[in-house]
Amino acid sequence: MCECSDCFSLQFLLQRGTLGETQNDCKRNMLYPYKFKPILVERIWGGDALARYGKDIPTGKLIGESWEISDRPDAQSIVANGPDTGQTLRQLIQQHGAQLIGTNCRSDRFPLLIKLLDARDRLSLQVHPPAAIATQLGGEPKTEMWYILHAAPDAKLIAGLRHGVTRRQFEEAIQQGGPAFQECFHQFPVHAGDALFVPSGRLHAIGAGLVIAEIQQNSDTTYRVYDWDRMDATGQPRALHIRQSLASIDFNDFEPAPTKLPIRCEHFTVEQLEIASKATGRCDGKNFQILGGITGDVTITTGNFTEQLRPGEFILLPAALGDYHLTASASAKILRASI
Repeated sequence: MCECSDCFSLQFLLQRGTLGETQNDCKRNMLYPYKFKPILVERIWGGDALARYGKDIPTGKLIGESWEISDRPDAQSIVANGPDTGQTLRQLIQQHGAQLIGTNCRSDRFPLLIKLLDARDRLSLQVHPPAAIATQLGGEPKTEMWYILHAAPDAKLIAGLRHGVTRRQFEEAIQQGGPAFQECFHQFPVHAGDALFVPSGRLHAIGAGLVIAEIQQNSDTTYRVYDWDRMDATGQPRALHIRQSLASIDFNDFEPAPTKLPIRCEHFTVEQLEIASKATGRCDGKNFQILGGITGDVTITTGNFTEQLRPGEFILLPAALGDYHLTASASAKILRASI
């Protein structure tokens, strides 16, 4: 009988009947590309367009958001593939730490929130608070970016103020409402493939007829300035946050244009990759990466693990994953995000 240490360990595990448990533990400690179950959120302005992106939309429900990767206390993403199926993102972070989120991550909370948005109707005119005043207002700062996956022929975005509009004029226009108010903000048409950077403090709204991939700071603070005189399900106007909005809006932000990728800021980097047939990438331990499908199907391979990425899906690549390979059956486009 062999008496080397490896064989002795194997014999010991066989005698105890724990070899299977050890193998399962090894699988659970393995890092691989993670898919998560979408968290579907009803919104008054939502619809059913996310069904075209593989989301299981309940009949008769207005689904405005699909939270694809979320580490919020009230909205935890759950792993949908591989050995860690059923684990929450929070549990993955507690188990793997920097191997998952990277040495560049300054917190043990996942720093980004990834969503798909279906704007069947237009969203409220709103703003997210800058870091300098967010805590004072009782919220969290939020900078985000949008990538247009689908746009109806007349779809528009609102971003920033029209040139020359002052804070005083804006406040007076809020009181008047109607056409006078709508002359204050900057509106422009958009098409599939366009992107927009939305820093905290930027007045903004998503118009009707858009499906958008949103990559943002891990925050859920929004202040509504105006809601187009819309009523909620009970027939009441939705709450506005005028004081907080006026404190948050950057009144020197005039008529921003759509943003070309890549987008780089202190909170994230987002780029678009076009894959004709094959491509490679690497996670070097410093940062996780998130891949999001735009067009075409992509196969992700790392070691012995393979996963599919389809339009409207997102996959989290752990920081310590190492090399990975991307294969497209036809030309494909994907987003790649990191911090």
